[in-house]
Amino acid sequence: MGHILKKLVNNSQTAIDDGTYEITNQMQKSNQDLIHLIKIHSHAPLITEVKFASPSLGKIRTVTDPVSIAKSMISGGAQALSVLTQPNLFHGSPDYFIKVRGVVDVPMLMKDIMIDKVQIDAGAKIGADYILLIQSLFDQGYLKEIDEFVDYGHKKGLQILIEVHTKQEFQNALQTKADLVGINNRNLDTLEIDLKTTENILDGIEKSRPILSESGIKTPEDIQYLKKCGADAFLVGSSIMKSDNIAEMVRGLVNAY
Repeated sequence: MGHILKKLVNNSQTAIDDGTYEITNQMQKSNQDLIHLIKIHSHAPLITEVKFASPSLGKIRTVTDPVSIAKSMISGGAQALSVLTQPNLFHGSPDYFIKVRGVVDVPMLMKDIMIDKVQIDAGAKIGADYILLIQSLFDQGYLKEIDEFVDYGHKKGLQILIEVHTKQEFQNALQTKADLVGINNRNLDTLEIDLKTTENILDGIEKSRPILSESGIKTPEDIQYLKKCGADAFLVGSSIMKSDNIAEMVRGLVNAY
């Protein structure tokens, strides 16, 4: 898995060195609690992602106003939003997050490759409800002390989503105080997607907190399958960002059940 993870870590270091996370804003986070929303939602709880590019797909959508995209997602029924703040490979920006945060009150995830507390500080300033930590970066020695990152985020008033791809990473994530655990159906080594990843990891597992399934979700049938596997909510980015009618695409996925 090494080379892609190493590249992601280096990209974040470059963004830190470039001053990407030097934020002067102090935005308010949402008044809504994502875990509560997931538990009470009678349809499929969707976290939809504003992202214009990715390492696997390259350019996904021409960079346009993130606010109108976010509003379309919410009008389609998205429970929460994820906004990419990583500039390198993902064409993201904290500025996009700030713009969206200024006009919506749903819970928001700052989606980035977190390697330094300066990024967590930025998340608190831009009004993020959640930040993402990637378990494999800690398990493979790129970063140390995941508990320190989790505790620091909590001290800053942020909730934590830990992302995993293997059963071992899942077990390790459950040892932390993360608020949510997300199963990434994408293998970060090969960039290939297999929705069975969620099924394989959750098979025979007693869940202690809500589980997201992430990556590769394109159809209502995908959502139905992942729910059957034990996923409680769904993070969907590329297939929605590629859509000509974002609100309609979101609505179809939300109404999968």
